[in-house]
Amino acid sequence: PMDLVAFANSCTLHGTNHIFVEGGPGPRQALWAVAFVLALGAFLCQVGDRVAYYLSYPHVTLLDEVATTELAFPAVTLCNTNAVRLSQLSYPDLLYLAPMLGLDESDDPGVPLAPPGPEAFSGEPFNLHRFYNRSCHRLEDMLLYCSYCGGPCGPHNFSVVFTRYGKCYTFNSGRDGRPRLKTMKGGTGNGLEIMLDIQQEEEEALPTHTPLIPIDETSFEAGIKVQIHSQDEPPFIDQLGFGVAPGFQTFVACQEQRLIYLPPPWGTCKAVTMDLDFFDSYSITACRIDCETRYLVENCNCRMVHMPGDAPYCTPEQYKECADPALDFLVEKDQEYCVCEMPCNLTRYGKELSMVKIPSKASAKYLAKKFNKSEQYIGENILVLDIFFEVLNYETIEQKKAYEIAGLLGELLVAPVPFPRHGHCVTPYHPERAAHLCPTRLPPLPAPGAFSCPSDIGGQMGLFIGASILTVLELFDYAYEVIKHKLCRRGKCQKEAKRSSADKGVALSLDDVKRHNPCESLRGHPAGMTYAANILPHHPARGTFEDFTC
Repeated sequence: PMDLVAFANSCTLHGTNHIFVEGGPGPRQALWAVAFVLALGAFLCQVGDRVAYYLSYPHVTLLDEVATTELAFPAVTLCNTNAVRLSQLSYPDLLYLAPMLGLDESDDPGVPLAPPGPEAFSGEPFNLHRFYNRSCHRLEDMLLYCSYCGGPCGPHNFSVVFTRYGKCYTFNSGRDGRPRLKTMKGGTGNGLEIMLDIQQEEEEALPTHTPLIPIDETSFEAGIKVQIHSQDEPPFIDQLGFGVAPGFQTFVACQEQRLIYLPPPWGTCKAVTMDLDFFDSYSITACRIDCETRYLVENCNCRMVHMPGDAPYCTPEQYKECADPALDFLVEKDQEYCVCEMPCNLTRYGKELSMVKIPSKASAKYLAKKFNKSEQYIGENILVLDIFFEVLNYETIEQKKAYEIAGLLGELLVAPVPFPRHGHCVTPYHPERAAHLCPTRLPPLPAPGAFSCPSDIGGQMGLFIGASILTVLELFDYAYEVIKHKLCRRGKCQKEAKRSSADKGVALSLDDVKRHNPCESLRGHPAGMTYAANILPHHPARGTFEDFTC
């Protein structure tokens, strides 16, 4: 094989031709060797750093705003914080709810009771779903005014949904064959505007709380809870809703946000979401409700009123003894039973709330006369809710891999590729550091690659030792030749070499014989040519030899 000196002089690896020279090493070669080793060490350190950075699986978060001509309006779920109307409580209701309310048959309820409801005479078994469906606040009584994009709307535009607050109502649910509404403009007046009467007189003398109110004691708040969500996810209003108080007009400016997350190891989202028992599409809230339902059915053999499925509804005794404690334990302490993975694609709505006091002194008398109520009642029970898109665009928040194999072996961009038409924001993320928030508007970034630096394997290899992929191939080729030579010297290749040489020798001898014509060489001699008398050794001379013909 090629010796080391010859290889060093022909190799494209920088510095080796100054180290391995004819005549042996000297001071100059020693200095070159030290410099080469230092450069090689720096290169290996950088390679280790780049590999460690790659194995940390960093990602960047890209923020972009996209203008559009129309947007799908979200679903809006609202619940009265008071779950039961006092005027609907009857004596059979109190007897049925006594275990849950902690009442005895001899206790005086302290409030006037309504006549028994129709289910008391229907002969069908009584359950909490029927009770809450009858006794909760009716939207027909609460909704005083409704407008969507300047056009009238009413209770028929709302769908009934049960939550832990009892019977609630969802605008633009997209269910039961109803089309999903769209909006063509942003700003106040181009969304949903409603006026509600929360009917506080229905809760003033309520003897105690019900389990559908997710607090430990009697509900202290008055107003409504509101959640703005996608039509593809159920409301989780007791944990994700915001409050709207009476006596105020509340403006809610929304912006649609489309989030795209990365699966492990770059992120934490679930690329293949789990199948749910009670919902068609996966979301975190659907997964949570699905899990809570399965937990109660397994432990209490019943389900709460707001839970999906076909299991029997819990009785008041089961609510008090099993369902409420089990659900509280699941929500507060058991973090392992319900593990709901983040989906890789989801839609949420950012909100900005502002409010003004209503009614004004000028409008108080007008509203009192219009709804046949006192001015005090108007101030304590009436609220206005205005929900709209701030501008007609949506925001995309997307995670992208910050460092891939191409970056590890090629070029790493410190500055990402900018979005040419819209504002953007890029935040590097590492597992050991939280993500940074970024402004919506940034100055224009330079062209891609303007801040590129040779901080990857390819760049460091060229910077420190002047090598390339072909140099690596040269090293492997030389190593192969050396190993092959050493193996042959140990005898593993000698037999094959001898056999090959012998075969070639026999073949050449036969070919020579076939091609050889002795007369051709004789004819080539000039006429009259003579040969020396002593041409044959150890034979006596016989005179002059003359040419003969064949």
